[in-house]
Amino acid sequence: MKHLKLFSACLIMLPFLACTHQGMKVDTIENKVEELLGKMTLQEKIGQMNQLSPNGNIDEMAGLIKEGKVGSLLNLTDPELVNRVQEIAVKKSRLGIPVLMSRDVIHGYKTIFPIPLGQAATFNLEIVEAGARVAAIEASSDGIRWTFAPMIDVSRDARWGRMAESCGEDPYLNAVMGAAMVRGFQGDSLSDPTAMAACAKHFVGYGAAEAGKDYNSTFIPERVLRNVYLPPFEAAAKAGCATFMTSFNDNDGVPSTGNAFILRKVLRGEWNYDGMVVTDWASATEMIAHGFCKDAKEAAWKAVNAGVDMEMVSGSFLGNLEALVKEGKVSGKTIDDAVRNILRLKFRLGLFDNPYVVTDQKVKYAEEHLAKAKEAAGESVILLKNADEVLPLKDKVRTVAVVGPMADAPHDQMGTWVFDGEKDHTQTPLKALQEMYGDRVQVIYEPGLAYSRDKNIAGIAKAVAAARRADVVLAFVGEEAILSGEAHSLADLSLRGAQSELVEALSKTGKPVVTIVMAGRPLTIGKEVEESAAVLYSFHPGTMGGPAIAELLFGEMVPSGKTPVTFPKMVGQLPVYYAHHHTGRAPSGKETLIDDIPLEAGQTSLGCSSFYMDAGFGPLFPFGYGLSYTTFGYDKLVLSADKLKTGDVLTASVNVTNTGKYAGTEVVQLYVQDKVASVTRPVKELKGFQRVALQPGETRTVIFSLPVSELAFWNIDMKKVVEPGDFKLWLGTNSDEGLSAEFEVID
Repeated sequence: MKHLKLFSACLIMLPFLACTHQGMKVDTIENKVEELLGKMTLQEKIGQMNQLSPNGNIDEMAGLIKEGKVGSLLNLTDPELVNRVQEIAVKKSRLGIPVLMSRDVIHGYKTIFPIPLGQAATFNLEIVEAGARVAAIEASSDGIRWTFAPMIDVSRDARWGRMAESCGEDPYLNAVMGAAMVRGFQGDSLSDPTAMAACAKHFVGYGAAEAGKDYNSTFIPERVLRNVYLPPFEAAAKAGCATFMTSFNDNDGVPSTGNAFILRKVLRGEWNYDGMVVTDWASATEMIAHGFCKDAKEAAWKAVNAGVDMEMVSGSFLGNLEALVKEGKVSGKTIDDAVRNILRLKFRLGLFDNPYVVTDQKVKYAEEHLAKAKEAAGESVILLKNADEVLPLKDKVRTVAVVGPMADAPHDQMGTWVFDGEKDHTQTPLKALQEMYGDRVQVIYEPGLAYSRDKNIAGIAKAVAAARRADVVLAFVGEEAILSGEAHSLADLSLRGAQSELVEALSKTGKPVVTIVMAGRPLTIGKEVEESAAVLYSFHPGTMGGPAIAELLFGEMVPSGKTPVTFPKMVGQLPVYYAHHHTGRAPSGKETLIDDIPLEAGQTSLGCSSFYMDAGFGPLFPFGYGLSYTTFGYDKLVLSADKLKTGDVLTASVNVTNTGKYAGTEVVQLYVQDKVASVTRPVKELKGFQRVALQPGETRTVIFSLPVSELAFWNIDMKKVVEPGDFKLWLGTNSDEGLSAEFEVID
């Protein structure tokens, strides 16, 4: 009995012992931080707050590193140089603090995955996490331990080129995708040599740049900021994202790099974030151009007091903080807090224990990495149209004409923000079709245009001639990688060059035209959709895009991608997004459009509702839209209750049946509307999704659990609450189609 009592006592103590052990781990790092901080001079502390880009020239940096004036370096990709820098820092500086190596590794390092917008189109958190894991394994093999991703700016204006880096227009989708990327980059433990510290950017509101023009101002009121733009960042913080980056924009007149409200009140105060905050490239001194700071000294003063820990490249901290501390404008505690965050990250990454990198690792382009990249590319492609089931290509197809400037564009296929991808490793659609299906079909290649902006129409005649010889035409159009990304905003989103003329000429041959679009954003392709028998939309798909698209065309893969952003009919609709608010005069769909207005009509308001006379009543394609080679039926939507309290969990289920003849995967989407509230609410909000694979004829009951607490929003009193009242719920195939039911939240 004594032994039994002792065993029982041990069982009771186990949770305490486990917690104590975990606490010791945390305390050990904090103790090490405090011990090291106590040894540092003010200059050495400020040095840790300084990030530089040597552009490969280490010799000129060596002196600063020895003096302890460099906390992080950008853009070193040679592991031997990385080791040389670390040897200088560890062995020749007074305190031996290692340097944190960083790089923009956005959607792959060597093995390039689809651009983030394309990854969002997969609605597959596992494949997104896997992509970030592959990127971390490859980049860390060269000593890179910090990446500036994920970008989780809610992006609702396709004119903004950096939409390509985002996960689209929806806060929930950005939140869950961003968290998945954080998990992938950071792995199970930051101390793992294959882990990279993730960086949630750009904090905050950058995606709402006025007129879709990069670096432009934003005007987001606090309630919208909290309800729409902050949730993805809060999710990243909860996922353990190691760092945050401030954004370039000023919001309501305050640049993010000098915004204490978002950095101190929200990030540190409300979310209890203990990670590190870095500026974007020179965004500290750019506050001078904003007219927010007089000079670099004031920029350093405002940035550090607002809550920035490290400055990227502009040098105002290193040059001015010592004087600002002596003048009493920046406190010693503020400096210490910033350096604590930097040192804590370095200890968590294990850099003090192992600052060096093994130089002979062979992990780049590993077979399993390429397989994951191909899987991601295939799942990212969206089938927008498939008239007469022209796809997948049938056995009766004997000759295929491959045309268009994007059919064999290995560089552009990788997309924006690819510093380290190598086009020689890119597998293009043309090469994939020739190698994978050349024994089954004759492939005739006539590009028609040399590149996406090519206006020389001389080659179109050859492409048309090739089309006339073929059973089906595969037209690969879109935009080059350089046409999207940072500083690549566009006012016109139509196909560039003579691509539209090419598609039109091909359509006039009478042969079925399958148009495959590769782009970094939604393009206004309504005309081309009408002229095509089928349309596949592939946001720049990366290294393995070719084989993935080839298998989709021939039915070895079945499309399952969904639009992560609303596709506009024309640029004048922008910004356009599904989660808009009701107006007092919503359109009925019966209003008079411009072509129907009679001549010399009397002045009338044409129905007194909110619509465009020339664009009609909706987008080209709604959010969450995407077809399959098969079809899916929904029935028997059931809610677990029609009245719930705020602490309850609502269960919603629906039967989904594969009603077609191909095996396929459907993305079942859950939307909710708060029908009446203290402030107007969106007409719908995405609250969940599931990918469901079904065989022909198979039915599955898909079940969602929705905590009522997730219906909370920032109300008229600026409090985050669930307000009692009536709600509507949809389960369906996109944001426009689905079965609906209603429920009530009670006090």
